[in-house]
Amino acid sequence: MPTTETRRLNPYALAGIILAVVALAVFTIRSFTRDVIEVRASAVTHQNLLSTNPTNGLVEPVAPFQAHAQAPGVITKIYVQIGQKVKKGDLLLRMEDADAVSRLATANSSLTTAEASLHDMQQGGTQEERIALAADLNRAQQQKQQAETSLTSLRQLQQKGAASLGEVAAAEQRLATANASLENVQRRQTDRYSQTDRSKVQAQLNDARASVAAAKNTYGNANIRSPLNGTVYSIPVAPYDYVQGGQTLMDVADLTRLQVRAYFDEPEIGKLAVGQAVKITWDAKPNLTWHGHVSRIPSTVIAHGTRNVGECIITVDDANGELLPNTNVITTVTVSQRFNVLTVPREALHTEGASDFVYRVVEDKLVRTPVQVGVQNLNRVEILSGLSEKDVVATTATSNRDLSNGLAVKIVE
Repeated sequence: MPTTETRRLNPYALAGIILAVVALAVFTIRSFTRDVIEVRASAVTHQNLLSTNPTNGLVEPVAPFQAHAQAPGVITKIYVQIGQKVKKGDLLLRMEDADAVSRLATANSSLTTAEASLHDMQQGGTQEERIALAADLNRAQQQKQQAETSLTSLRQLQQKGAASLGEVAAAEQRLATANASLENVQRRQTDRYSQTDRSKVQAQLNDARASVAAAKNTYGNANIRSPLNGTVYSIPVAPYDYVQGGQTLMDVADLTRLQVRAYFDEPEIGKLAVGQAVKITWDAKPNLTWHGHVSRIPSTVIAHGTRNVGECIITVDDANGELLPNTNVITTVTVSQRFNVLTVPREALHTEGASDFVYRVVEDKLVRTPVQVGVQNLNRVEILSGLSEKDVVATTATSNRDLSNGLAVKIVE
């Protein structure tokens, strides 16, 4: 017969039963009173999708002229102002040219001396030397003639017995000496200068001509003129300034021919291609926009401050003089354009590992749906597969709660 102790429930079993009942009650209550999460959502629609890549860049002229001081000196006068349009050949600036004049005079003097030396060589010597040589020739000819006459007379006397053999031999020796002297004078007239002498004088002449050309160039650079039609956009010097050789004096360029040197971060370089359209904006003139195209894509990656970038050249197609050189601009390259494609807001797209997915709203619940994406920009993403135009996708919860599959939701504006 059972006792009172055997009819009592085990305390552990009783506790388990109570916990199970409580859990069942909580689950039942939560099933009927579960919170509905408010979410923002968007319909899947067809749109034109434009993908762009913005970055900073520096404006520069395509073919600028930068005037430099050829030698140290003082700025005498500046004939133009910043922003002034000039024509090819217009006088821009003048430097003190006393030193240039002196160098040109010295060079011309050296050239004159070298030319005179060559002329004298071609004529057989200086005028004084030619006169002296002519006198020597005349004297040698007379001495020869006298020696010949004396020898003839002595030979006649020898035949008559009135002159000895020694006297005749002496007369013959005098004639030989006279002939040698005459030949020497004649050689001095025709072969006075050797080939080495001629080369030396010609080299001196060439050096003198080069010195004159350099001096003329320096003298001409004292008066700096514009080599092109353009606009003066920089004058870093003032009248009476002393400048060093090589110092920049003025910048001139055709401001209708500009380019932008833009710097794109390394991950974006692969999207660039020659011919892509570019929009250019400048903070100094926020109401204006310029347009251009990519004319050269990066060929290497360089360090630019703290960034690793590729240097890209963008040609400005509608430069009209309002966009100035050396200004910092924002360039926005259109890297792709897609027309009438299925898109969702970018915040609706989620990525886990290598998989992309969205949360569709189906009968007030979220359904995780894998998708394949295409082109995307800052706002929207192209959907290649996984959705249709009738679908609605959740973007964010108003309470910042994480979205999950099967979550009960209510769409709000």
